[in-house]
Amino acid sequence: MAGINAEHINVFLMAATKILSEMCGLQPQIGKPYVRKTDFAKDTLVIMIGVTGEMKGQVMLSLPAESAKDIASKMMMGMPVNELDDMAKSAICELGNMVMGNASTVFSVKGIGIDITPPTMFQGDFSMNAASPNMCIPIMYEETKSIELNLALKQD
Repeated sequence: MAGINAEHINVFLMAATKILSEMCGLQPQIGKPYVRKTDFAKDTLVIMIGVTGEMKGQVMLSLPAESAKDIASKMMMGMPVNELDDMAKSAICELGNMVMGNASTVFSVKGIGIDITPPTMFQGDFSMNAASPNMCIPIMYEETKSIELNLALKQD
């Protein structure tokens, strides 16, 4: 098994920026990728989606609580979100589904078959044992807000 390459990373990035642009009206800016441990701060919401098939591992979207509330509000047509209640968490999970569904479609067109699991949400201070090194790509928007796209994947 080998790690994923830049072309694969770009598929996930394009899917994430496309969905953030189309569903939330954002103009996301991609930061510099780096390898990091899968430790998440207590004010972070993490959506984890498992990947099986020709790639294996997890894709995680991690958002500071304030960014999660902001994105949920934008996904719910501007309805104010002051707390991460069930409706807001559902919206963020759906964001993960849309990003991964979009990426899966692009991979399928490229002849790479992957399947994705339903999203699992974590909140709080925790760390995960990823199956492979975790490539983290920050995605910034509105100057001060951010989302991190974490790719812990191997390719067959």
